[in-house]
Order: sequence, then C-alpha cells, then structure tokens
Amino acid sequence: MAGHVYIGSFTSAGGRGLTTAAVDPDTGALTALGDNADVPDPSFLATSPDGGTLYTVSEREPEGAAAAFSLADPAAPKLLGAPVPVHAGAPTHLTVHRGHLLTANYAEPGSVSVLAIEADGSLGGLLSLLEHEGDGPNPERQQGPHAHQVLSDPTGRWAVSVDLGTDSVRVCELDPASGELEIERELGLRSGIGPRHLTFHPAGRHAYVMNELESVVTVCSWDPERGSLRPLSETRVLPQGAEGENYPSELVVSHDGRFAWAANRGHNSIAVLAIHDDGERLELLETVGCGGDWPRHLTLDPSGTRLYAANERSGDVTWFDVDPAGGIPKQAGSLDVPAASCVLFA
Repeated sequence: MAGHVYIGSFTSAGGRGLTTAAVDPDTGALTALGDNADVPDPSFLATSPDGGTLYTVSEREPEGAAAAFSLADPAAPKLLGAPVPVHAGAPTHLTVHRGHLLTANYAEPGSVSVLAIEADGSLGGLLSLLEHEGDGPNPERQQGPHAHQVLSDPTGRWAVSVDLGTDSVRVCELDPASGELEIERELGLRSGIGPRHLTFHPAGRHAYVMNELESVVTVCSWDPERGSLRPLSETRVLPQGAEGENYPSELVVSHDGRFAWAANRGHNSIAVLAIHDDGERLELLETVGCGGDWPRHLTLDPSGTRLYAANERSGDVTWFDVDPAGGIPKQAGSLDVPAASCVLFA
C-alpha cells in the first residue's frame, strides 16, 4: 500500500504551495496527487503526534503565520481555519511540543512563537513570544538574532532553538498551562559559524549542529537531565579543495546512528558522514551530487533506506537508495516540484 509525502514550496518563487504525493513502497518513487495553495510560502512542515494533522509555516515578512491541515483524507489535506499570525516575521521552522505549536522566526529580532492547539488539531492564538537577543560578527547575516529552528529533544521535555544570528543554541522549558517559554541554558558556539539546524543521535546523548556560514558540523554532548549541550569537535562537510560559496542546510542521522547526511547548497552535494564512538565523532566519507540545485532539505523515509532532497532552485525532489553497509546514496529518481523547500513523511 502506497504511503503519502507532503512537500512544501515557496509560492512567492513560483511554487505550488503544499504538494501531496504518493510513495511507491517498493521503489520509493513519488507520484504527485495534487497541490494546495491556500497558505502562501509553506516552507516547512510538521505533523501532530497522532499523524492526523499537518502544520505549516507561512514564511512571510513582516508578518508570518502558521496553519493546520486535516489529514483525515491523507491524499487531500484540508485547511482547518485561516492561518494564524505568529506575531513575527519569516517563520522558517516549526514543531509540536508538549501540546503546543512552536515556530522559529528568522526575521530580526529572531524569536520563538508558541501557539495553542485546539482539540480538533486546529490552531488557536498566540500564547507567548520569546525574543532572542544578541548578534554575531558577520555584518550581512548576523546583525541581530535569527532563529532558524526549534525542536523537541528526544525526551520531549526541552525545546531547543537554533539561532544563526547569535551563534548560539538555546535550551528552553515550556509551561504547558500558560504557554510561556523560558530559557534555561544558552550554548555559545564559535563566533561567526552561523548555526542553522540541529539533530540528535538516536541514543540521545549527542547532538549535531549544522552550521550555515561555515561548512562544518559541530558535535556536542547532550545531557537530557540538565538540558545542557557541550561542544566537542567540528567536522567539515566539503571535500578538500572544494571552492566557491557553500551554505549547508540540513543534516539527518540514520535510524541506527551509524551515518549522517548533510545538504550542501552551492556545492550542490550531499555529504556522507560516518558516526563513530557511539555518536561522539564524525568522519566525512565522500560527497555525492544532490541531483539538482540548492538542496534546502533532506529527509529519510520511515524505513531509513531512502533519502529525499528538496532542491529549491532547480525545482525538484530527488530520491536516493542508501547503501546500508557504506551509507552512500545512489540517485533513483526525481519529481518536479517548483521552489521545493521541505519533504515530510506523515
């Protein structure tokens, strides 16, 4: 039986909004079923824990929004009410955390919004807005805070926000009753590195920060009891001698914790990394072509045997069969999706 994939895109750049595609369980091939342009610029997607609701950002300035879609019919998502303002600009990422929807808002000042989720999965109003403070040395990209991601840690207790503008990761705790978000700890990374996204090792004791302004991953230890990160090392995601501008975007870790893959925008490649020492060390094995231009997002299918890349500028989603022994992806197909930005398996 075929499953479903949801693809976000930038309508302001010619995208079709939210695209629904069927997935062939044997080959991983995608077949487009339809598009929904009810929400402008749905650049990032997430689902509710029960899989019944799809949430999207609307990455607009000066006022961004978030929206909810019912997946009662997974082949035809249905908008639940009008998009809800997040009271900040350019929300780039979102997650469901402790019964609330959190969005990371990139526009200065970078911030995290907390929205209510109603019993039917639809969105209520804004409960709180946590504005970040600080800046970095890059005058073009770090003139102020730029929250780029917010996610739950593996225990579900902590909300972790990654800020490209302040070279830092904030660990926060949410009061489920009030929706107030409070910073518990802030990890400062190397100045000018530009952290974009973070992902956890499946064992739950290490985290990896993908940095956009330098092509390196920062390996951190993670203490889930205290909610604290500690940087351990950095690993480059480009081969020696690589030239030209490069802005890494996404990093995903295999379900068994043996490999990680990083998307390189500019180099237009996927870096293949081996994970050693129970998550403590990364090693760049090689890079392979992403099959398009400007890979903004990567994701694994539920089986962990296929990797999907959303190539924004070439307007396609490419998929790869992953060698289980060596972790090397081999391109197996592609689907035209103008201005593609995110791929989500529900």
